[in-house]
Amino acid sequence: MADVQAPGRFAGHLSVGAAARFAAPIGVALVFIVFFIATPDFLTVANISDLLVSTSILLVLAMGQQLVVTVAGIDLSVGSNLPWAAAVLGYAYTNGWGLPLSILLALLAGLTVGVINGLMVARLNMTDFIVTLGSLTVVSGFTLLLSSGNTVAVNSSFLRDLALDGFGPVRWFWVVAVLAAVLVGFLLFRTRTGTYLLSTGGNIEAAREAGIHVNRMRLIAYAGSGLACGVAAVLFVARTGGADPSLQTDLLLSSIAAVVLGGSSLFGGKASVFGSLAGAVLLQSLVNGFTLLGISQYYQPVAVGAVVLSAAFISRFQK
Repeated sequence: MADVQAPGRFAGHLSVGAAARFAAPIGVALVFIVFFIATPDFLTVANISDLLVSTSILLVLAMGQQLVVTVAGIDLSVGSNLPWAAAVLGYAYTNGWGLPLSILLALLAGLTVGVINGLMVARLNMTDFIVTLGSLTVVSGFTLLLSSGNTVAVNSSFLRDLALDGFGPVRWFWVVAVLAAVLVGFLLFRTRTGTYLLSTGGNIEAAREAGIHVNRMRLIAYAGSGLACGVAAVLFVARTGGADPSLQTDLLLSSIAAVVLGGSSLFGGKASVFGSLAGAVLLQSLVNGFTLLGISQYYQPVAVGAVVLSAAFISRFQK
């Protein structure tokens, strides 16, 4: 009897694992169907365009988080790194440094935090959770000092056009986000560095014995996450018209959830750029649909939090 039941259990395990890999696309399809039935305003060109714009910032952050998760790490500092880079952009622009230089400084500000995180994790062998949690607090403090705790208005026609314009229903925001996803996908699956990143996350000791510079790979991953925060900060300022120094903990949690929902493993060694994209769309679709239905904003964190918990459960099947 035990021999007869074993294949069923094995097949069931495989089916759950396979379902976990496609959780985000399945979730997107279900959410779209539900909201299409609930409100005719959901599947309109205008609303889908707005939905993709709101997803863009999260998607860029998720691409950075994807790199870190690939090497079996986690970056909690994105919640403060984004407002930090945005504050640097706002400070530079309002002090007359010009928009190109201000954007460059924002990218460098995000990259710097990522490099520091990477050095502490890779070179000093410190725990990534503690390092990035500490960075979350420290960088938030620097942001408040730089901005005096106030939102810095950035009045730039270029940034407004970036947020509002595009070609047809496709906004430039979405183009930037998709380009970031394409670059990360190319890095992970079409380059030797990507192979090394995946190997480092899959089995760091085996990767080290194979001659891979695992510390360098971990540094690259955290640096990539920091740079993604800089890019997301530019989009954030363009969309809101200012640099808000507040912690973006919702984007932090959502960036992790999007990656895990997309089929990547928190234990490293597995990555899915398309899945992370679908995960980001799923999370933002929930918020968008609730808003259209007039559901209280207090229920929105409950729904998103439930998805985050689901992502944590799904990660059990991504080992």
